[in-house]
Amino acid sequence: MENIRIGLVGAGWMGKAHAISFNNAKLLSKEGISSPVFEIVADVIEDNVKTIYKDLNFNRWTTNWEEVVTDEKVDLVDIATPNAFHFEIAKMALENGKHVYCEKPLTLSYEESKILADLAKEKGVVNYVGYNNVLNPANNYVKELIEEGALGEITQFKGMYDQDGLLDPDSPITWRHINKFSGSGALGDLGSHLLSISQYLMGNIEKVNAISKTFITKRPKNVGSKEMAPVENEDVITMIAKYENNALGTISSSRIAAGRKNNLSYEIQGTKGTVYYSLEAMNEVHVYFTDDAIKDRGFRKVFLNTYHNGYSTFQPADGIAIGYNDIKILEAKKVLNAICNNESIITDFKFAEQMDATIKAILNSAKNLSWETV
Repeated sequence: MENIRIGLVGAGWMGKAHAISFNNAKLLSKEGISSPVFEIVADVIEDNVKTIYKDLNFNRWTTNWEEVVTDEKVDLVDIATPNAFHFEIAKMALENGKHVYCEKPLTLSYEESKILADLAKEKGVVNYVGYNNVLNPANNYVKELIEEGALGEITQFKGMYDQDGLLDPDSPITWRHINKFSGSGALGDLGSHLLSISQYLMGNIEKVNAISKTFITKRPKNVGSKEMAPVENEDVITMIAKYENNALGTISSSRIAAGRKNNLSYEIQGTKGTVYYSLEAMNEVHVYFTDDAIKDRGFRKVFLNTYHNGYSTFQPADGIAIGYNDIKILEAKKVLNAICNNESIITDFKFAEQMDATIKAILNSAKNLSWETV
């Protein structure tokens, strides 16, 4: 295949990030991958779609997404719309035999994600969900430490993802606050990123016990409006978990955490060592090993380097910082390699199905104040 013709659905910030990442993935890739061609872009907002069509040199544009998923010239459908529209678009794309790259979450429910995972398997096409943190070279390094046994038997995962972007009670209601558009609040928007790392590093969660709360129960309908609308989902959620490998976990997420801008952090404790990581210090991993000489024991700071999978795509020398947009490039590169070179994908629709089964159990637990089995 000389070119991979892309049909993009969603011309907002994330859609632009995806398109730019495809271009950069081709430029930075040493593998034999086909060139991405921007065939057609769709968005319901005509001004948005015209802008991205012009700025990123798409061949065509439309305000009807069905034209993208049924277009014979499109090889890959890239979905970058708000959450509520993922299922319908992905389903029709699969039914038309397209490869599908979908921004997270795959859908708003476990049941819908299972339908898509089964359909993708039946069609035999590349299917990828944008849990981009899984491709972070830091998390790949931690994965290697676990699999090599450097941390011993894993006993505990402690993680949080906190932001303060919705702390202001005067900020207006958005689709993120309404369940039919978002599925859930802090859990689906932020916590799902943390859960994807947990699932990748620790394996599946077996049981959960969660509690959640909405602290800002009403928000203005519009900027400066005195008319208020109810908030339907949680601002804060916290849980304890038991993994299938018998490790325990404590996981929390808040979208109203004062002072926290992008605090996705976790600590994994084992019988031979511990590892700690925070996205706010993206290029540093802190590790501790019990087999160090007693006088030398302590957490050491490991900077991302060329020995960490994914890092050398961008930098030829150790310790040079990489950022969020670089991880999106690794995502696009992974999709292209899967199509061209049959490279395996971790965060496929089956991975997302398991993620959404976990989220369903967490939401049920918070609602019923009980232990729930995933």
